[in-house]
Amino acid sequence: MMQTVMNAQKREHISSFRRQKRREILVGYSFVTPAVLLLIFFLVLPFLLAVAFGFTKFNLLRPDKIQFTGFENYKLLFTDGLFYKSLWNTLYFTVIVVPVQSGVALMLALLVNNRLKMRNVFRIAYFSPVVTSMTVIAILWISLYNPNEGLINSALHFFGIPNQPFLRSPGQAMNSIIFMSVWQAAGYQMMIFLAGLQGISKDLYEASSIDGANKLQQLRYITIPSLYNVTVFVLTITTIQAVKLFVQPYIMTNGGPENSTRTLALLIYQQGFQFRNAGYASAISVIFFLIVVLISFSMKKFLRDK
Repeated sequence: MMQTVMNAQKREHISSFRRQKRREILVGYSFVTPAVLLLIFFLVLPFLLAVAFGFTKFNLLRPDKIQFTGFENYKLLFTDGLFYKSLWNTLYFTVIVVPVQSGVALMLALLVNNRLKMRNVFRIAYFSPVVTSMTVIAILWISLYNPNEGLINSALHFFGIPNQPFLRSPGQAMNSIIFMSVWQAAGYQMMIFLAGLQGISKDLYEASSIDGANKLQQLRYITIPSLYNVTVFVLTITTIQAVKLFVQPYIMTNGGPENSTRTLALLIYQQGFQFRNAGYASAISVIFFLIVVLISFSMKKFLRDK
């Protein structure tokens, strides 16, 4: 009799445990489902449609006239000088911005991490461009870069330097956008580095001081190695943002002068929405996606080896 009761209690316990696990699984799925649906509808599905439309001749104004053309868009793409120019501009911007912006962010973080007077004011000043609309900032810098009445040229003229064309020069336009982009976004990476700096134990610095290490040696052997994971994260997100460069050239130069600031993201937009050539724009998008994946894996392998 006792054994029967114990077996019944055991079965009831197992049944209750299974019901609890099912409830936990259902609750978990209820939290995950909205995110999965958003991922499918706004990322996976658009990418699959881009792959499909890349094999077609598709005018956005004539969706009823879609024609299957096979690899014609890709053949045109790999013989299109504008595509290669846009690819070069995108890579040039990324290669320059990622190390420069990350380095500036680290220096700012080291600066505001010290016990300076009004350091909170400096933090707000450095971070405020990040929370300001990029459109507003781009328009502001168009005024600053004005070759005749801009504040930057006025400052250069004070030092005896002639006025510079900046955004109107093929040789200066992209570098001008790079300078503005570093100024605008470095505050975001600064806050990430600052969080990493504040997570480093003070005991390490005190022990190194006792051993006779100076500030430069502490930076080299304690601070930078301790920020490895933070640095990997900053480099990754900065690279992703740099590769997607669109707003600055779209507003400030519209890809000019002489296509010197036209990027892949801007080229995709212009082909798809200005020229209504959605098929060709989709083909560029697929190649763009593969390039981003290649860069991401290359960065991951490089940083892991280091």
